[in-house]
Amino acid sequence: MTAFLLLPTLTLLARGLNASFLPTLLSPAVTDTLRVSLWTTGLSVLLTAALVTPVAFLLARFDFRGKAVLETLLDLPVVLPPVVAGLGLLLVFGRTGLLGAPLELAGVSVAFTPAAVVMAQLFTSAPFYLRAARAGFSAVDRDVEQAAQIDGAGRAQVFRFITWPLAFPFLLEGLVLAWARALGEFGATILFAGSLQGRTRTVTLSVYAALESDLGPALVLSAVMVCVAFTVLLVVRSLAARRG
Repeated sequence: MTAFLLLPTLTLLARGLNASFLPTLLSPAVTDTLRVSLWTTGLSVLLTAALVTPVAFLLARFDFRGKAVLETLLDLPVVLPPVVAGLGLLLVFGRTGLLGAPLELAGVSVAFTPAAVVMAQLFTSAPFYLRAARAGFSAVDRDVEQAAQIDGAGRAQVFRFITWPLAFPFLLEGLVLAWARALGEFGATILFAGSLQGRTRTVTLSVYAALESDLGPALVLSAVMVCVAFTVLLVVRSLAARRG
């Protein structure tokens, strides 16, 4: 099993990290792809942190009717096939979609734009951060928070100086996982955003496109993805060890 898991990865590195690695990496097509991937995943991570953190805190600290159903629905993109997710986004935000038609009347086009790339990444990666953040807020000792309140701290101060720092390792781990998932997104992106060079073509889409014409860029980008994946796993394991 170890050989089965390692052989394809090592072969990608051996084929990708060759003499033409740097010139291919600096070629316009590859740099455009990396630029699109970096700024879209960066924006999706920022949106994930801003939009999902309050939801994670709510789910971790409060009980209410329908909570289990809501948690299941929010976790659904984790097990939902990405192509199905892309189709759902297209049916809602496409030109003839549920919200796409009103947006078109207002002069706003979403599908097959860079915004669609960010939305596809957000839809598929946000649940990974949600799960980690929810676990982080749940792990904070309530006695420590109550002690701070007894000493005169307000709710905002308790969250800022007690809850947030104690939960931060979980939140950071979740953001790393969400970024990695957004970087590797393919199915929802190609269906909802297309594969337009310099606009919506991310690393994974570029690898797929390069297979039809030139294997060189595909091998170089695959080697980069292997290195990124290894680094992400190393960071997550380091954060988990510190948390422990």
